[in-house]
Amino acid sequence: MLKKILFVIFVLAFSVKAQEVLDKIVAVVGDEVILKSELDFRAELTAASQGVNANDPAFRKKVLESMIEEKLLYAQAELDSITVSDDQVNQQLDYQINYYIQQYGSREKVEQVYGMSIERIKRELRDDTRKNLMAQMVQQKKFGNIDISRKEVEEFFDRYKDSLGVVPEKFEIAHIFINPQKGARVRKKAYEKAKMILDSLKHGGDFAELAKKYSDDPGSASKGGDLGFVKRGVFYPQFEEAAFKLKKGELSGIVESPVGFHIIQLLERRGDEIHTRHILVKIRSDEKADLEAIDFLNAIRDSIVRGVHSFAYYAKKYSDDKQSAPFGGKLGTFDAGQLEKSLLDQLYKLNPGGITYPLRLDVDRMTYGYHIVKLIKRIKEHRPSLETDYDEIKKIAELDKKQRLYRQWIKELKKKIYWEIRI
Repeated sequence: MLKKILFVIFVLAFSVKAQEVLDKIVAVVGDEVILKSELDFRAELTAASQGVNANDPAFRKKVLESMIEEKLLYAQAELDSITVSDDQVNQQLDYQINYYIQQYGSREKVEQVYGMSIERIKRELRDDTRKNLMAQMVQQKKFGNIDISRKEVEEFFDRYKDSLGVVPEKFEIAHIFINPQKGARVRKKAYEKAKMILDSLKHGGDFAELAKKYSDDPGSASKGGDLGFVKRGVFYPQFEEAAFKLKKGELSGIVESPVGFHIIQLLERRGDEIHTRHILVKIRSDEKADLEAIDFLNAIRDSIVRGVHSFAYYAKKYSDDKQSAPFGGKLGTFDAGQLEKSLLDQLYKLNPGGITYPLRLDVDRMTYGYHIVKLIKRIKEHRPSLETDYDEIKKIAELDKKQRLYRQWIKELKKKIYWEIRI
């Protein structure tokens, strides 16, 4: 539940910090306050996602109650002396920034929308991120190990079976994913470009001018690659490992991170902060790389069909989806409505064990590739039963139990932690 709230809180935290005017307090929870601007923003964001009127008094009351619950969780986390590490905070911040980039299309657009650099956005969000993770951890501590017995599942099913509806058609699938940007040829091309830029710098080239001309980081390129003063934990680990070793004015070699190849220069060091500038060369796919990925997948498919090796063998060896690859490419079971139409059309033509031809897969706005998909099992639409759908029914029953316990816990927290609504 709390993970779904994190995005709203992060955006909200930034929005509030960006304001430079006095704000009205609408609620107090422990040592925390909720501002009117926070409530307004959350109401607008939630209303937009639900298609309701953000100014409806009953709706705003529900939104405020939800925000109060979040503050109660954080207050309880402090009482329980729950802590989170800098690594956990950094990981969550990286996830959030990547989400922003996917939503807006580029780092530059994110910086434009929020009026500050990515690094400053992270600094502004750090405190609220830590609080939200603490709240999440206290909830996990309370409900993470709650189990449900078969008897409870059966009782839940007997009580609600008429309102559970039908189980939609499902497909159990696996895939082998190839990212054209991972290809040796395009990677070599990007590396050689970075090496050319580094050679130019070593022979007296102006760093700022080369950054403006060649850097693929739009957020810093226009500023000559300048990244400002930043503490450890903001950049990618590979970048930081190289940057913190540099002496003032020194250039790094070519440093690879998940976003490409960097050339870094240390401008100044101030305690545990460094002021750097960089030139980024991204690894970019092209039409030839796309065709190479498709041809490679066709060759893998032919080998599987001819019985050379199994689908799982090739997934483990070649798939660029590192989460599913160790499991033979298995992705799980999906409702028909969760799958792309192009994929669904091919799956309908397959028998269990069949494999599609290569299809494009857009992972997000910045990452795409091609994959072949194996149909493991097809389950037709049906009425739920304990015999065929026990695991799914158990998940629903378990969630229902947790929600009931959660509501009771919130009532208890409201009795022991000070809170007040001021509107």
